[in-house]
Amino acid sequence: MLRQPDVRGDFPGLLTPDGAPWHYLDTAATAHKPQAVIDAMSHALGRDYATVHRGVYARSARMTLGFEAARRRVAEFIRARSASEIVFVRGATEAINLVAASWGGSVLQAGDRIMLSMLEHHSNIVPWQMIAERTGAHIDVCPLTEDGRIDLDALETMLTPQHRLVALAHVSNVLGSVLDARRAADLAHGVGAKLLLDGCQAAPRMVLDMAALDCDFYAFSGHKLYGPTGIGVLWAREELLDAMPPYQGGGAMIDRVSFARTTYAPPPQRFEAGTPMIAEAIALHAAVDYVAALGPDKLFAHEAALASQLRDQLRGLNSVRLLGPEDSAGIVSFVMEGVHPHDLGTILDEENVAIRAGHHCAQPLMEHLGVPATARASFGLYSDESDITALMRGIERTQRIFG
Repeated sequence: MLRQPDVRGDFPGLLTPDGAPWHYLDTAATAHKPQAVIDAMSHALGRDYATVHRGVYARSARMTLGFEAARRRVAEFIRARSASEIVFVRGATEAINLVAASWGGSVLQAGDRIMLSMLEHHSNIVPWQMIAERTGAHIDVCPLTEDGRIDLDALETMLTPQHRLVALAHVSNVLGSVLDARRAADLAHGVGAKLLLDGCQAAPRMVLDMAALDCDFYAFSGHKLYGPTGIGVLWAREELLDAMPPYQGGGAMIDRVSFARTTYAPPPQRFEAGTPMIAEAIALHAAVDYVAALGPDKLFAHEAALASQLRDQLRGLNSVRLLGPEDSAGIVSFVMEGVHPHDLGTILDEENVAIRAGHHCAQPLMEHLGVPATARASFGLYSDESDITALMRGIERTQRIFG
């Protein structure tokens, strides 16, 4: 495991106001920020601040260099072929909406089909429903295996030449199950479909290689990668971006504007209308540097080990039902008999333990599981065994309260 005292000390948010440890087990929702990211954001908003791409003065030029350096760093981090394949957006939600509106709006037709899975986040369901309503396309849903993985055997039998897109979570935000992304790509491409991967939970804890994954679109958010909110990344194959029309109109995404006709900039600028997320991109660069220095492969092993340890301890409680596969990627969802997850979350908060309680923006999955909500503990690179100890202490207290 990581040397936790050193790592936890980098995160000022992991203490209560009186200086006591705060056991934060909601990293799947949003990650805390290391001091390096906070400092990068502060400097970008303060002493270094200027607009980008438009100014002829020195500070603007320096900020532009920093902004584009962040794009190159993200490209390097996910092993993209080119920084031109990196589009900065407000988050993974906007990235998926961009693909649905731009690629989907120009490609999908009546009778085409879109394949999703039962465990998708609402952000990877609703945009496809919206574009399906506009175009007349149909949505199919791939089932799950008994242990909560996307059933790729079923996917293989369900895919047809009418499927134009397959959109799947790389790692489930509820169950922590990891997709065999390369097999999913092979299956999608085998019928001529494109593959979009929701990488929100994968980007903070896995080594990413766009060529090895062989997907066509990849989306993730900065704030789950220990960076700021308000910025995310859409990666797409350069040839796809070249063929896609603009998602929004305005400044920065144009070549030339006249009242007679407007021509557009090449990607990625074509999809970045308006003043971009300047400070957020600089801070995302710092976050990527921080995660890369620790090693995403080590982070995956560290968080998976903690998830396995927690599952072992929860398995010893008769009142607890565990959900998802045994080898979940740093995420453990469960329900307690006779205790609503919101009640459990409230009691745990009194113990300085923060978990997520609810449907996790995955209501179709909740219906499939037969529960209205779950309790979810999700680990981060700063998590350690003391978090599990505090969580189990709070669960035992809850059991005593509810008898």
